Amino acid sequence: MLSRKRSIMSDALKEEIAKEIGIYDTVQQEGWGGIKSRDAGNMVKHAVEMAERNMQKQ
Repeated sequence: MLSRKRSIMSDALKEEIAKEIGIYDTVQQEGWGGIKSRDAGNMVKHAVEMAERNMQKQ
């Protein structure tokens, strides 16, 4: 039995990123399991870029 880990990103952040990269419709229709692994990777990349920009502002 696999245990599910809690997400590091909040649902609101994931939804924001999904909207920005254009996959939110898929998420709404199929859930998070419906996105391609490439899209999941792009979400992580986008989140890292956001974090880096926020760190530069500080």
